[in-house]
Amino acid sequence: MKTRNLLFSLSLALAPIAAGAQVKTNVTFYTPDIVRIQKTWSDAPRRDLSVIMQPGQVKVSRSGDTYKSSELTVKVSADNEVTFLDSKGNILLAEGAFEAGKAARPEDASASQSFKTDADEPIYGLGILQEGRMDMRGTDRRMIQGNTDDYCNIIQSIKGYGLFWDNYSPTTFRASDSGFTFASENGGQIDYYFIYGGNADGVIAGIRQLTGTVPMLPLWSYGFMQSRERYKSSAELLEVLTKYRQTGVPIDCMIQDWQYWGNNYLWNAMEFNADEFRNPERWIGQIHGMNAKLMISIWSSFGPMTKQYRELQPKGLLLDFQTWPQSGLTDWPPRRDYPSGVRPYDPFSQEARDIYWNHLTRLHDLDIDGWWMDSTEPDHMDFQESDLDLSTAMGPLRNVRNAYPLMAVGGVYDNQRKVDSGKRVLILTRSVFAGQQRYGSNTWSGDVQSNWESLRKQVPAGLNFALTGNPNFNSDLGGFFANSYNERSQDWSAVRNPLYQELYTRWMQYGIFCPMMRSHGTEVPRELYYYGEAGQPVYDALLGAVKKRYSLLPYIYSLAHEVSAGNGTYQRALIMDFKSDKNVWDMGTEFMFGRSILAAPVLNALYTPERAVSKSRSGIGDVDFTEMKTVKVYLPAGARWYDFDSNRLYEGGQEIEREANLATVPMYLKAGSILPIGPDVQYSTEKPWDDLEIRVYAGADGTFCLYEDEFDNYNYEDGKFTTIDFIWNDRSGSLTIATRKGQYDGMLQNRQFRVILVKDGVEKAAKTVKYSGRKVSVKL
Repeated sequence: MKTRNLLFSLSLALAPIAAGAQVKTNVTFYTPDIVRIQKTWSDAPRRDLSVIMQPGQVKVSRSGDTYKSSELTVKVSADNEVTFLDSKGNILLAEGAFEAGKAARPEDASASQSFKTDADEPIYGLGILQEGRMDMRGTDRRMIQGNTDDYCNIIQSIKGYGLFWDNYSPTTFRASDSGFTFASENGGQIDYYFIYGGNADGVIAGIRQLTGTVPMLPLWSYGFMQSRERYKSSAELLEVLTKYRQTGVPIDCMIQDWQYWGNNYLWNAMEFNADEFRNPERWIGQIHGMNAKLMISIWSSFGPMTKQYRELQPKGLLLDFQTWPQSGLTDWPPRRDYPSGVRPYDPFSQEARDIYWNHLTRLHDLDIDGWWMDSTEPDHMDFQESDLDLSTAMGPLRNVRNAYPLMAVGGVYDNQRKVDSGKRVLILTRSVFAGQQRYGSNTWSGDVQSNWESLRKQVPAGLNFALTGNPNFNSDLGGFFANSYNERSQDWSAVRNPLYQELYTRWMQYGIFCPMMRSHGTEVPRELYYYGEAGQPVYDALLGAVKKRYSLLPYIYSLAHEVSAGNGTYQRALIMDFKSDKNVWDMGTEFMFGRSILAAPVLNALYTPERAVSKSRSGIGDVDFTEMKTVKVYLPAGARWYDFDSNRLYEGGQEIEREANLATVPMYLKAGSILPIGPDVQYSTEKPWDDLEIRVYAGADGTFCLYEDEFDNYNYEDGKFTTIDFIWNDRSGSLTIATRKGQYDGMLQNRQFRVILVKDGVEKAAKTVKYSGRKVSVKL
């Protein structure tokens, strides 16, 4: 037996390609549990756009064509089929047939690989897909980035392994009960990474080890955000923010959509050319003066009269295919006899990415707080296959098509990090590829329809996305297209339509448990005050959702630290924590929000028909949203669960029925959880966390780490933050608050915690604990 490090290359059996050509299988261990497989049959060049890790020094033993690390065994057969086994010799995954294509240029050749799975082996991930289910078996898609479907080429199995198919060309993915196949149109080689994590958390850690960890986002980004398609003047935007402040609706960010730049020939000029948005220094200052932030829409394309277009076009850094908008006029439907000439730019060019940022500095210098990078897939109108043969700085577009969002978003993140350490990069974007989590971005699910089916699809879409290692997901709360609920086109009557009121409220309640809570859409306004006033059930339910979100900010921000420093996940598919409970293997209606909260949003209409129609067409009369209805919730086996509202304790492994009205947000705490509750605020930093309520749910031992820093800069990367560990000993009934670790400028030196024990369905009176950073214990 021989022992080697790093790379093993085998020249074995031939695939059906050009006479005399050989397929060479390279096996490269990056870590003991991450291995790269490359099958090459030509000298096709290779670029690594997603993976940033280099192979480590890994002890690997070889016996014939079998290679063993401490965690994995890799066997390569004489016909180049690879099998992966765990350290005990159990087969994790085995390859099936592969195909090696031919092309005039080696890198243009197709490549496909099939894999064999167990009959009872669900697989997850792939990206953001509007499939409405967790298990990806049964999927058959040609994957090209789109408006409402985004692809990362990453799957993981219930058996605790993951696979990243490292190819950027359009790729067909097919999966059945017997296996799955990746078939890429270009690339010239088979190239993938096998990650054995043992469980879903381990796989996610491996993905981020390969492709990059998640930076901290600012605290304000976890507050409520209000948007609309679109605010047509700065005065209208300020009016909304002012009314929120006057009515006491908490909010942290206003979002300005398109057309602040003027007409479509000036598309994405990144300047406030429209008369309605003049004097941006003044009105942006007013937003900040009301303790809110501003996010603004920017695109991947430019109109022919913009400075960007005129700089990029002579350098060949625009892509000549049709994108949005196609008309230079604002008429609807679009007037194609006045073509806009708008074209996407080429983010595969470093020069083009730098030009993009150089123009974006005009907005950055105005102290804008976040970027809404729309259409980063990008929109591809009047699609023709020949468009994929267009040249980019990295070769034909077909070779790199699906990595477009990765390069576009990365260009903004990298350039801002070079010049600004005082403001964390925050990017809201519509498309994504593997590795994009390292760029401070949150991907939303695109322009989805406003209906119940669409709402239900968002939950598994976000959970599967998280299982690709990308934790930051959100959707347009209320759905994007909502005009069918109006009596007449865009007359805004939907705000009084019970069918839409119920849908919007439930979508907002789901948003409590998303990494970003952002209300947005077209044709119907989403601002809360259009839906009633205090004391009315719809308004109260919407306001209650926003307030519940703010009460959870200390928990959410501490979870953000776990995501960033510990490879954690916000929205955890139930298989991540309860894999032994087969009832949750394909459950896409509930999830863990962090490790303590079971979120079970109401995803079905209780009061109205599930139809996207106006009230007059619905056939219903007035609706009493305070009337109690019944919903079902499944409580996973392996834990005991407390109803957050009633404190009632349930055993896991059962489906329960509970009462609910429109204001009800089903939320359960796992026994052993420690939950911090923040102050009642109008924006995230209005009050210090010097008087937090700490809720302890008895029935199991538990821990929680409270994280704090300066909330919006990168000093945390230099260790300027604090953590306070809370340890609950269930047997002794004592809570220990450990010595504070770390420090940062402006941190709280002294504070108090109001500790509440919930035990066997009973909430005990709070005990106040004074805390100055030293270890203290309290008997509850």
